[in-house]
Amino acid sequence: MSSERSSSITVNDVGVGKSPKHFLESVTSNYKSTIGLTEQESGLKVGCLLTDAFMLFACEIAEAMNIKWVPFWVLAPHSLSGFLYVDVISSSMSMTTSRVDIRLSAIPGLSEIYLEDLDKKHLLWREESLMSAMFYSIRHVLPRATVLLLNSFEEVNPRELVEDLKLKFKGLLHIGCQTVSFQPPSPEVEPEDESCCLSWLNNQEPKTVAYICFGSIANISPEEIHAVAAALEETRTPFLWSLKEDFHTHFPPGFQERTEHQGKVVPWAPQSLVLGHAACGVYVTHCGYNSVFESIAGQVPMICRPIWADNMMNGRMVEELWGIGVKVDGAKGVITAEGMERCLRMVLGGGEEGRVMRERIAAFREKLAATAAEEGSAGKDFRSLLDIITSYD
Repeated sequence: MSSERSSSITVNDVGVGKSPKHFLESVTSNYKSTIGLTEQESGLKVGCLLTDAFMLFACEIAEAMNIKWVPFWVLAPHSLSGFLYVDVISSSMSMTTSRVDIRLSAIPGLSEIYLEDLDKKHLLWREESLMSAMFYSIRHVLPRATVLLLNSFEEVNPRELVEDLKLKFKGLLHIGCQTVSFQPPSPEVEPEDESCCLSWLNNQEPKTVAYICFGSIANISPEEIHAVAAALEETRTPFLWSLKEDFHTHFPPGFQERTEHQGKVVPWAPQSLVLGHAACGVYVTHCGYNSVFESIAGQVPMICRPIWADNMMNGRMVEELWGIGVKVDGAKGVITAEGMERCLRMVLGGGEEGRVMRERIAAFREKLAATAAEEGSAGKDFRSLLDIITSYD
């Protein structure tokens, strides 16, 4: 797309501030126009739309153009099943309004997941909410895709879940976690590290540093930021904390001055490289799906504080199914200073629980490295994807 055309698309063009219906109509119209312009300028015909799975409008565009639509589900496959069985979940929630400790045993592959692990605002449909209406439509639209891509490895998911999803889609490909590399970075390539995180880690002892990051979108409460800082200071744990400066006001007074030689707070960190560094001993995380597998690739056990979307499901799997981390030790999953201290000592303190976590995550990494290799299942599925998007019917 030319720069002139790109710069002419304004906020009003996509309907921001207008009705949900107008917004979707505007986005769809702009998407169609961009495809047409691209075909005109290149002299080529578009044969496939490879999009995020939540861009549901791409389905109708692809069908109208008689081309392939290949959506990519970035979240955990467990969450996809949650959307597909939204009626079952809604019924369970209405019948058990006072309880959340109910397993989703009626849904194939989700018998280890509880009602409390669901981000309920994404599963309860409200007609006036654009996001809720879109989420509710997922179960009807996604099965029309040429093939659905999962940001996962087939071997890490329950067989019942995988087999059920295969029945619901024309094609299903597990192409591995796309932010993860099981290969060490090339020594010839200088990693991007504006905040000097890696050089700081080079001066720390092996497996002693707590890396703290709660993602780029959501964050924990001011009280929890205060609690994490207090726990780090009390336990004298070396730390690298990725946190935007706006949130520094929630630290205990004088925290950064007192911990100047103990830790480092940065606005951004090269996460996969940090987790792959020998000094990194634990990852305090919101449990985003990509982050979980980056931690596995680096063989770093996790302290999980789920926040939204699929985080709660992922935290459940990390702690109870895979045994490679622990959820925060606080009431209702909220971080307290005392609870964080216990978690840090559990993972980093040299005890049996931390040792077992490290052994399990090392074995898990080896399994996934084989799966992601060229002849592994994810490697083969990725080649199948290339064949699909480059072939013409």
